[in-house]
Amino acid sequence: MARPKAFDRDAALQAAIEVFWAKGFAGASTDDLTSAMGIGRQSLYDTFGDKRRLYLEALARYNTESVAGHLADLRSGSPATEAIKALLLRFANEPEPRRVRGCMGVNAVCEFGQDPDVLAAARPSHDLLEGELVRLLQAGKADGEVAPSVDARSAARFIAATLAGLKVQAKAGAPAETLREIAGFAVDSLKPR
Repeated sequence: MARPKAFDRDAALQAAIEVFWAKGFAGASTDDLTSAMGIGRQSLYDTFGDKRRLYLEALARYNTESVAGHLADLRSGSPATEAIKALLLRFANEPEPRRVRGCMGVNAVCEFGQDPDVLAAARPSHDLLEGELVRLLQAGKADGEVAPSVDARSAARFIAATLAGLKVQAKAGAPAETLREIAGFAVDSLKPR
């Protein structure tokens, strides 16, 4: 009879997220992972497959949780430009130790480039965020708070790229005030002149 697993899978996965987020895929050793997760190597392999499959599952969960926070900002009921500014400032306002880790999703793309598995783990969250930004920008245009000349799809992609850029800047050590200035400039570019 097989022995039941003696650990919380979700807690172990969350611990793996923290290790991968801090060290990246290449920098995270199996020993780092098993130590943080509180499991043995065999349990890691039996439960998650291998380090790469664990990473992809951790990345997918991180992206899902991260975009849920972004969607909450965008669906707050605030006017469009205020909601977008809150989205961009969310990262700038993180405590420095968390901010300088960057974003695990952005870090993954920087580490792996065009790896199809990494891109597949990011795509659903990216699409959800872009769709919500488009909806919000269209509402902002209808309310007169976003310039009528703004193309909602292009602007949504610009905001998503700005958010990713903020995360890279933070990882590179940019101070919070610099990130706030970038966010403000991006939001101001959407407003009627």
